[in-house]
Amino acid sequence: MNLDLGLLGAHLREHEVTPESAAEVERAGYGTLWLDASPPADLALAEELLDATTRLVVGTSVVNVWTAGAETVAASYHRIEGRHPGRFLLGVGIGHREVHTEYASPFDTLVAYLDRLAAAGVPAERIVIAALGPRMLRLARDRTAGTIPCMVSPEHTRRARAVLGDGKLVLPGHFALVEPDAGKARAIARSGPAGAALGVTNYAANLRRLGFTDDDLAGTGSDRLTDALVAHGDPATVATRLLAHRAAGADQVGVFPLGDDPIATLRAVAHAVGSVDPHTGVKVM
Repeated sequence: MNLDLGLLGAHLREHEVTPESAAEVERAGYGTLWLDASPPADLALAEELLDATTRLVVGTSVVNVWTAGAETVAASYHRIEGRHPGRFLLGVGIGHREVHTEYASPFDTLVAYLDRLAAAGVPAERIVIAALGPRMLRLARDRTAGTIPCMVSPEHTRRARAVLGDGKLVLPGHFALVEPDAGKARAIARSGPAGAALGVTNYAANLRRLGFTDDDLAGTGSDRLTDALVAHGDPATVATRLLAHRAAGADQVGVFPLGDDPIATLRAVAHAVGSVDPHTGVKVM
């Protein structure tokens, strides 16, 4: 693969990002900006963000097979690649049965979607999938460049690397919140995606595979589970916890910023990561 994804990826939703803030993310040192929450198949915003930056890779995390037709996505990929060669990575996901009434046969549906992308000329090495369980991870290994999971711990990253082996991308996303007060941080986390998503079947099943219990998953999550999914504390503590994914085998650590100012959180995290050894997680003096 000829993409330079960088050590850190910034995960932002459409309403959180503009061309101007994408340039700020680039200046902060992020290698990739991931567009979250099922961006439209025309990928117009991805192209705008690439237009506004010079080296930043833009990826989707993820286009949804139920809402984004494969042929339209493929045409968008080719358009973007023509304008910004080597700076776009297509993340694809199967969605959730709680959201999509047509949800059925997730594995076979995703395989068919990848077949359609391949028939339309999208290279496998420019696709990653949001794989959580072993079967989907094997699909990521065999049919794409790798995986971009979220709602995962470093233990999942370790298991994903074991399945995918060397040479494939493991790009976990992790929530980050700069808030030294643990009680406040957990309350913010539980009121956001980290708490709300616990009722989603795919995420809950994966967390159970990782050793979390029904008690951990009850309501908006136990302290143990919240702390596993959300890196919170001062910036240095957040950076150290995020880099645990790197030690577990991640190629890049994706940062999902929580709090009132996501760009400020991304800046603080990037600055702190710059002062921590990415291999040992120890602060560089």
